[in-house]
Amino acid sequence: MTPAIKALEKAKADFSVTPYDHDPRSPAYGEEAAKVLGLDPAEVYKTLLAELDGERLVVAIVPVAGQLDLKALARAGKARKATMAAVDKAERATGYVVGGISPLGQKKRLPTFLDDSCLALPAIHVSAGRRGLELRLAPTVLAHLTAATLAPIAR
Repeated sequence: MTPAIKALEKAKADFSVTPYDHDPRSPAYGEEAAKVLGLDPAEVYKTLLAELDGERLVVAIVPVAGQLDLKALARAGKARKATMAAVDKAERATGYVVGGISPLGQKKRLPTFLDDSCLALPAIHVSAGRRGLELRLAPTVLAHLTAATLAPIAR
């Protein structure tokens, strides 16, 4: 049971959890999840942490089939610049380890940006808060529970 799963249960949200055998040598966690679970990479989203203007931590959720567009994230966050957050800062703020960072149940509530491509899908997959554990839920549920801003932040 992870904080992400607890948050979904507390909200009485409709979701499912799928475990898979994580290879600790895999450098690309989201892509690994898609491949092992036989999912379309456009339906699997990764949770990244970035800093806006070098000071504000934010969460960015984008498909593993693409990349985070830092300029688009800066625009969405009304900032001049966005950079990727340091691993230790991301782990401290979320309470999760990189590769298992879930957008839900984070230690610190951070502004969240969700790529609007998710709206074309009935369900997406995100980390459940541990490497080798995925959540499936409606993107509208994820957006609601994280108070996410929907924006075109992936390329």
